[in-house]
Amino acid sequence: MSLRLKSLFTRASRGPLSVRSSGRRRNSVAAAVAALALTGGLTACSSSDDDKGGSAASTAGFPVKVATKFGEITVQKKPQRVVALGWGDAETALALGVQPVGASDWLAFGGDGVGTWAKGLYKKSPTKIGTLEPEYEKIASLKPDLILDTKSSGDQKRYDTLSKLAPTIGVPKGGEQYLTNWETQIRMVADSLGLHDKGEELIAKTEKKFKAATAQHPEFKGKTATSGSRTSVGYGAYVKSSGRVDFLERLGFKNNPEVDAKAGKSFSVTVSRESLDMLDSDLLVMAPIGLPKSKIENDPLYKEIPAVKAGHDVVFDPKSTLSSAFATDSVLSVSYALDKVVPEFAKALR
Repeated sequence: MSLRLKSLFTRASRGPLSVRSSGRRRNSVAAAVAALALTGGLTACSSSDDDKGGSAASTAGFPVKVATKFGEITVQKKPQRVVALGWGDAETALALGVQPVGASDWLAFGGDGVGTWAKGLYKKSPTKIGTLEPEYEKIASLKPDLILDTKSSGDQKRYDTLSKLAPTIGVPKGGEQYLTNWETQIRMVADSLGLHDKGEELIAKTEKKFKAATAQHPEFKGKTATSGSRTSVGYGAYVKSSGRVDFLERLGFKNNPEVDAKAGKSFSVTVSRESLDMLDSDLLVMAPIGLPKSKIENDPLYKEIPAVKAGHDVVFDPKSTLSSAFATDSVLSVSYALDKVVPEFAKALR
């Protein structure tokens, strides 16, 4: 049985998911879109006290174009009402100084829906939007002029529905579900907001921090690493190009080749209990999802993995900021993880 998205996001599913019959949903979405179109709601509408509507500041540098899986998306003028739906999209916008009016809380942080590394950045709390199944009527009511969905399922129907509400920046061209790394994410978000230079500055600053971490830990270079999880369904491991693996590879690690050999288009592969040795590598990083960490640490079969026997594993507490920082993979969470998570990796290797 494959590791499904629903089980991978057990914690996120505690958020406000909207579940209704498909017929009723299509009708209500269509009605909302029609109503907004009639009232001009799909045009830019300011969420800022100092916005001047059609001022030069709102049009300078626009229109801009962003390449996505769904084609080249044109944003005609500077967005004023941004809805951020993709994993990490909201805090990426915040890092660029933009305040989303609506956002999804993928890891059920609560509050404003962002991790410790982004707390206090909102001036006004956003309207919360569901994750796996966005609440389209709620999004429409916010009258967005830009929707960010750069790290999501990449589903065509999801995109088609969202794009009727506002220009939607979906997963990148050639991208797959949830495999948008922080660098691509910030570049797409920054470009869609007309903040290309600011985005490049944040990328350069973060890359400099990665270089400092690798210089401080030359023992990481060339070592194999596995990033895995356990849910109520079972064990899984993340593949190359997923956020967790990208983080490890930027530090000098090589992803577990056995895991990558099984990779398909999903960001993870299933690992049966009988095949837990497949997780073995120089460094094993595990995250319980919807379970206490004891479910991993006290598993007799897990304890038999050579890396675990040697003490070269890290099992995150699901309630800790370390686990969520490593999982979020936004420009802000990555910086936090470099400070807080990397020392845990070094300790495990020792």
